[in-house]
Amino acid sequence: MANFASSWNLVPDSMCDEVAQLRSRRVVYILSALLAALHYWFNSFGNVDSQMQNIIHFAGFSLLCGLLYPRGSSWLRYIDLAFTLTVCGGAIYLIFAQDMIYDRGVKLVAADWVVGILVIIGAVEFTRRATGWIIPVLIVIALSYITWWGDLIPGVFRFGGLSLETTLFRSLFGDDALFGNIARISATFVFMFILFGAFLLRSGAGDFVIHLSRAVAGKLVGGPGIVAVIASGLTGTISGSAIANTASTGVITIPLMKKAGFPAKFAAGVEASASTGGQLMPPIMGAGAFVMASYTQIPYGTIVAVSLIPALLYFFSLAFYVRFEAFKQGMTQAADDGPRVWPLVFKEGLSFIIPVTMLIGMLVAGFTPVYAGAIAVLAVIVSSWFTPIKMGPGAIMDALAMGARNMVMTAVLLCTVGLIVNVIATAGIGNTFSLMITQWAGGSLIIAITLVALASLVLGMGLPVTASYIVLATLSAPALFGLMANVDMAHALVAGNLGEGVKAIIMLASPESLSLLDGMDFDQAMGMLQSMPGETVTLLRPLLVDEAKLTLILLAAHMIIFWLSQDSNVTPPVCLCTFTAATIAKTPPIATGFTSWKIAKALYILPLLFAYTPMLTGTLYDALEVGLYALLGLYAFTSAVQGWHRIKLVLPLRILMATCAVTLLWPADRVVHIVATVVLVGLAITLTRKARVIGDLTTA
Repeated sequence: MANFASSWNLVPDSMCDEVAQLRSRRVVYILSALLAALHYWFNSFGNVDSQMQNIIHFAGFSLLCGLLYPRGSSWLRYIDLAFTLTVCGGAIYLIFAQDMIYDRGVKLVAADWVVGILVIIGAVEFTRRATGWIIPVLIVIALSYITWWGDLIPGVFRFGGLSLETTLFRSLFGDDALFGNIARISATFVFMFILFGAFLLRSGAGDFVIHLSRAVAGKLVGGPGIVAVIASGLTGTISGSAIANTASTGVITIPLMKKAGFPAKFAAGVEASASTGGQLMPPIMGAGAFVMASYTQIPYGTIVAVSLIPALLYFFSLAFYVRFEAFKQGMTQAADDGPRVWPLVFKEGLSFIIPVTMLIGMLVAGFTPVYAGAIAVLAVIVSSWFTPIKMGPGAIMDALAMGARNMVMTAVLLCTVGLIVNVIATAGIGNTFSLMITQWAGGSLIIAITLVALASLVLGMGLPVTASYIVLATLSAPALFGLMANVDMAHALVAGNLGEGVKAIIMLASPESLSLLDGMDFDQAMGMLQSMPGETVTLLRPLLVDEAKLTLILLAAHMIIFWLSQDSNVTPPVCLCTFTAATIAKTPPIATGFTSWKIAKALYILPLLFAYTPMLTGTLYDALEVGLYALLGLYAFTSAVQGWHRIKLVLPLRILMATCAVTLLWPADRVVHIVATVVLVGLAITLTRKARVIGDLTTA
């Protein structure tokens, strides 16, 4: 380690291998650091045209991708390097060619054709190297659809082909294209937070997170498992990448859990599930949250604020699984006292706590995420000088290089997936698909959510989580939003006191329903809305539901998709997080996948609460009330699934526990929830007393 440490500070243990690997490739190390510094300048002080920044972003990370994922051997490497440099140079050429293309009336000359096609081929190839074949195949299908075979298919998806010139221009310079909105998100929000995470890790925050988790959970029953849950949740605030989260914390937590007595498959499943939750934990939440903010035009701070309670519920559900499994395995004693919290915080934690607190405070205060991220990076450097790992020039170079290195796959992916999104927008596939979901669901929100969940699982087998969310949000978010908004519209119709504008629209669209407005019940109102044309419902929506409420409903619809997009990390047959954890634990990947799928059930439960309760769309009091009952419901659900509390549950008790879970999670009346809470608390107290009696008899 000393060979790679700077002369006046140490490299944290969690960073040693990565820093060493980067420094061993000096060219990549220097290019990575320079690219990161350039992005930081763009986002902090530079006044650069957005599209120019997007193109430079693509060119820089394409160069890194070509260097990090070379193809061929011996002399073929030189051909591959020439291809990489040509693609990057072609992208830079497009910066200067764009104005000339517009001056010619959007007409391409030979050089534009050659360079444009070369850049798209390069984007597809680099994406294949970084993420596999699925996205490249989808791009080929999408581009050929709008230029060729879309005009040959019958039905609603028939699309009159665009000319090759129009397709090439839109693929490069369209709002949702290769250098469009998604590339802008990648070059600004996403990059700054990935860079912030790299600075945190280089300052020793990764090791601090593990030590803090041991200090907090070491004295609890099942402590090593709860350490994994806490560590992965906190690491998620740094990395925003589930697989990186698994790899970085799993090498510590999985052996720790196995040593304590947890089964190897369970240890790997807990780590994979907890690391998946890292992408749900504010303030970073992976790249998907930034895309969500851009799609919905909802402030990132609002998304972060409403995400906190659901994320905490998810991690509590994992802790419940760990605790019940500990009792199941007879692990009734704390395995590790761990270090003391406050000395640890003041010795190691300032470079984590101060920047993260400052970041959250700036987001809440209304500063842009890019500005908040830039200031937070500086805060890491300053606060590190109050810890043993002081960040000097060498450490700053390390962090810049690691930030760019960690961004390579995400940057190439987000830019390239714009080619698919551009086709969806150009051909109107998103609206058509949303109408199909609404039709298949028959007006049922639960069926629509099930369809989205199935689609997310299928897409997640080949697409990274962020790409899966982007595609699903583009295709299905309007359908979910419409179905959820219909519920509030129906309540408004039942309440009466309708304005003349509402009555006029209903009279034109559904004259037979006008007589039902007085005394209409909820089912009749929903039936009327479902029978109306979509355009009419869209006109009625802002007249019946407050604009602020519609914004929160839109957020809830996207949050459902965002959460369901995470399921591919832990659901067989393809679950990369679980496969990573299984490699560390040396367990069968598919069998471990089913274990993580069981542990991460809250990924499916909480989106239902987003849809049917005011957890995201109500007041803070509503969110806390729903969250409290959901916490108790998840506790009962986990106990029922595990078949344990403090002792093994016989079948009648297991059924009673499951009944309490369903009742508490169901959007029922408050009185019903209170009764279920009383039953659950009484059952838990009884089982705890019985366990103590059994323990006393065993000791005697």
